[in-house]
Amino acid sequence: MSQNAFKDHFSAIAGAYAAARPEYPDALFDAIAAQVPADATVWEPGCGSGQATRGLAARFARVHASDPSVKQLEQHWAHEASLRGEGRVNLSVAPGERTDLADASVQLIAVAQALHWFERERFFAECERVLAPGGVLAVWAYGDFLPPPGMEVAVADFRARIDEFWQRENHEIRAGYPDYQWPFEAVPAPPLWLTAQWGLGRFLGYLNSLSATDRCRAATGDDPVALNRPALSQAWGMAEDVRTIEWPLMLHLRRKAG
Repeated sequence: MSQNAFKDHFSAIAGAYAAARPEYPDALFDAIAAQVPADATVWEPGCGSGQATRGLAARFARVHASDPSVKQLEQHWAHEASLRGEGRVNLSVAPGERTDLADASVQLIAVAQALHWFERERFFAECERVLAPGGVLAVWAYGDFLPPPGMEVAVADFRARIDEFWQRENHEIRAGYPDYQWPFEAVPAPPLWLTAQWGLGRFLGYLNSLSATDRCRAATGDDPVALNRPALSQAWGMAEDVRTIEWPLMLHLRRKAG
């Protein structure tokens, strides 16, 4: 697959994605760090704007973060970290299925909310090449959030408006990647939740960052968030109210034989 042929669902909304997506919990990175030494070199393909890179860089010595989208990398957290003198992250424009890293050169491959967009056979072959013996492949993703109490109807109406614009890969997330042919042996992973405390503006920004929202807008000329905003706002309460948003977070851990 050429660099220009990747499934680009987020470049057009890179700014919204960077600003609105939730942060991953410490428990996720702690579960990974329990399996991988702190002096590890990490490859993070499909890094996007760096929602996961921050947690990886806080726990491991070096992170090679790559993404095929230049616009996503322009929004990456590592640019701010570099200005502060935190130089643990190297950014690279590259597809998820290929890296210029050397054979057996990393101890952790970490994929956040991206594996379903990869050509998995090619990606898993690249994992076999660059992952050192005993190294770990960590893959995680979250699907639909749980509507806050009292918002069930308003959220359901919004979801009905964009439902036809989800792609097959999005449904694979919700199912937890059940039919994937994984390489390496499974390592037990804890059940996890992704939680955010948001005001109404941040919540609406998150809805705007969904790829199905962007496809709905492009296909129909209508903005599904704007059309549903009155009902969502009324169900939310006061705009300054802070509500708890929760997503089930799945984590797959796989260890290459030593």
